[in-house]
Amino acid sequence: MKRTIILAATVAAMAAGASRAADYGGAPYPATPAAYIAQNTWTGPYIGANIGYQFGNTSFLNLEPSGVAGGVQGGYNWQFGQIVVGGEADFQFSGAEDNTFAAYKFSNPWFGTVRARVGYAMNNILFYATAGLAYGKGELDYLGFSEDHILSGWSVGAGLEVGITRNLSARAEYLFVDLSPTNYVFSNMNAGIESSIVRFGLNYRF
Repeated sequence: MKRTIILAATVAAMAAGASRAADYGGAPYPATPAAYIAQNTWTGPYIGANIGYQFGNTSFLNLEPSGVAGGVQGGYNWQFGQIVVGGEADFQFSGAEDNTFAAYKFSNPWFGTVRARVGYAMNNILFYATAGLAYGKGELDYLGFSEDHILSGWSVGAGLEVGITRNLSARAEYLFVDLSPTNYVFSNMNAGIESSIVRFGLNYRF
């Protein structure tokens, strides 16, 4: 009888322990924090779009052709440690014009640049400087007559680009563009345009 009581007590204790073990086994383990995913290298090609504002001026009658400008860009980067070098080309449409002097209006409906870039990367943040060639259309209107020329020149600027995902980045950029004057026959005057462009854009990096 005594053995029966001891055996029953032992079985009951084992059953209770198994029950508690089952309860603990059903509880989930604490979640492990997600590992930080470092920014991909800046090396590779990219394309993108931008929009901003062009503040222009010309020595011709001190006109100040200004307006909204936007367009597309593309390029390629190589990264060496924290140094990033590359090249970029862009093409912009612009509403920059000025007709302060009623008989004259000067406009710069489009322009583009081909530039080198060099920057310093801190993981997903890139600070860069850029410089290169520029070209664009200068159009002069006078009393219903219109004459336009393709102007050439240079550009220089700086910017900040931030990686949002492994492929998508956003940037803010300042660019100075100097398109050299040329002679407009019907007015017998030289006209070119210097512009400061502030713009914001998105790039998709492959």
